[in-house]
Amino acid sequence: MRYNFTKSNRNLALALMGIGVIAIIIGFLTNPHRTWASLLVNNFYFMALSLAGTFFVAVSYVMQAGWSVGLKRVPEAMGAFLKFSAVGMILIFIFGHNDLYHWTHSEIYEKFLPDGKTPNPDFDHILLGKHGFLNIPFYMIRMVAYFAIWVGFTWILRNESLKEDLEGGLKHYKKSFKFAAIFIPLFGITSSTSAWDFLMSIDAHWFSTLFGWYTFMGLFVSGLATMCLIIIYLKSKNYLENINENHMHDVGKMMFAFSIFWTYLWFSQFMLIWYANLPEEIIYFKTRWDHYRVIFWVNFFINFLFPFLVLMSRDAKRKMKILMIAGIGIVLGHWLDVYLMVMPGTMKANWGGFNPIEFGIMAGYAGLFIYVVLNALSKAMLVPQKHPMLKESLAHHL
Repeated sequence: MRYNFTKSNRNLALALMGIGVIAIIIGFLTNPHRTWASLLVNNFYFMALSLAGTFFVAVSYVMQAGWSVGLKRVPEAMGAFLKFSAVGMILIFIFGHNDLYHWTHSEIYEKFLPDGKTPNPDFDHILLGKHGFLNIPFYMIRMVAYFAIWVGFTWILRNESLKEDLEGGLKHYKKSFKFAAIFIPLFGITSSTSAWDFLMSIDAHWFSTLFGWYTFMGLFVSGLATMCLIIIYLKSKNYLENINENHMHDVGKMMFAFSIFWTYLWFSQFMLIWYANLPEEIIYFKTRWDHYRVIFWVNFFINFLFPFLVLMSRDAKRKMKILMIAGIGIVLGHWLDVYLMVMPGTMKANWGGFNPIEFGIMAGYAGLFIYVVLNALSKAMLVPQKHPMLKESLAHHL
């Protein structure tokens, strides 16, 4: 059965996109600096959701996981958004880098003013030491490489999956396994280095050896929650009838487990920096503690205590309503996590609380994401017809 992308769903997605366009226009007219930051928050976050879909598909192949075959069209469809986020990220950097990344300002690398004698008050010797890595040409090369890898492997895995539906046999399954095995280590490297580039370089004086892992875990758990919500939506419309509480139990277990692992990384990064109390390290948390303290702690509690308490029991992981509540909390919570990575570094103490423009931009990105994912779902059978592990998936029982 194919998903029917109804006119009402299209209109809803288009309406949200319209809100986003209006918010962006008003934002650039009133506060372009903050608007660029908000665009980065949302472009990165929805890119992460999409990338998590491709990662889930690849991991399922490498682990030869049979249980997830019946729902694999959902993460495949999530990956369809990556090409849009690639365009968005490139445009945001090209036109907004001066507002987002201090290291792109050429004047900070000059020791003297144009007269050659007067010391330059803006000279930054720390960033001069990092200039071999943090420079615009090399940054652009890395960014294009990231998206070439991510979009390329997303297309390959999706294409092999669709060919498998037409031709059957083991040929396309084996090819998918091979490409997934190549993608996983590439993803492991690029997920960390892209986090350094897109997010950590906003606070260019600061660094953390845990930041790549931390960002990846937020990416993956929010992607799992999004996948869970899409499955619940499809089941509410009488699709995916063979996906039952046993499959959802496994999805719920992963949401529960990786929320805890995200917390472990959050605490480890925070505690080690706090304990060492080195000025060059604590600057990152000091900014967030001084000016963003409420959302700093809300971020921790909504992304740890909420899913921990809601999903702790076995029964909770098998009930659609509870999974939906947990999924919504995780999706919103990790959007807040990305917000907290970007805004303090760009707005500093000039934040002044949440801005309606930011929620409008988030609505626009959500609308585009919904449109792209649901449209991708409508292009193929919701359940792979000739996957060699389909029977195992349909008979999955816990």
